[in-house]
Amino acid sequence: MSLRCVYTDLDGTLLGAGASLFTDEDGNFSMAQARALEACSRAGVEVVIMSGRRYVQVHEDARIIGQTSFIFEAGSAFSIDRELTMMTGDFELDPERTVVEQMTDRGVPELLIGSFPGRLEFHEPWHLNREMSHLFRGEVDPEEANLILEQNGHGDLRLLDNGAIHRRMEGIEQAHCYHLVPSGVSKSRAVAAHAKARGYALEETIAVGDSVEDLEVAPSVGRFFIVANGPEKDPGVREAMGRYPNAQVTAERNGAGFYEAVVTSLMAA
Repeated sequence: MSLRCVYTDLDGTLLGAGASLFTDEDGNFSMAQARALEACSRAGVEVVIMSGRRYVQVHEDARIIGQTSFIFEAGSAFSIDRELTMMTGDFELDPERTVVEQMTDRGVPELLIGSFPGRLEFHEPWHLNREMSHLFRGEVDPEEANLILEQNGHGDLRLLDNGAIHRRMEGIEQAHCYHLVPSGVSKSRAVAAHAKARGYALEETIAVGDSVEDLEVAPSVGRFFIVANGPEKDPGVREAMGRYPNAQVTAERNGAGFYEAVVTSLMAA
């Protein structure tokens, strides 16, 4: 069966140093990502960004690579040809308040930061102007954080680990990025919903990412590729891979790994 869609993470996957489409992990100029996108275009394969970034950011990134579908704020919603679909599950939306404002009103960010002193903070400045998810950085156990949420009456929310980041934090060897989202939110659910809307069979899709959160997408696609820098920076990624039989690690990092995943899949089709 032919490949019809590639779902890809941005930071640490499609993008290289400085969040550029034309750099590798070390900041050297690279055409690997562009060549992979060109190969997809020639084969009629849709490329869908799945990112923790805000709507405006992901919309522009999708536009730059010539695509009309994208998933944003860790799977809180997705857009197909300018039609927006919310994926917040049972979380009760308020037409007068954004999801972020509702979580702030309930004091949830302060609860989490206070529960992990020196280990969790807002991911400045990217935590600003968000609507669907609060953004943090640090080093915490998401399971412990989610238990704290449950015990304090916030079981309709969860903290997601979006992978290792370059930003340094005092006292932390490898900081991670975290999203606070409604409990039903995930990139996996958004990918499955997008594929259903487009009419893609499971075997016609692949996904590429670098984090444990990205790995959750594996059951929603035919094959999942973790770029090599993912498990190199976070041993938890390789440990989590054991739960997903269709997941494999690329030989290359970042954009070169994305290129490898695309070409491998096109050749196998």
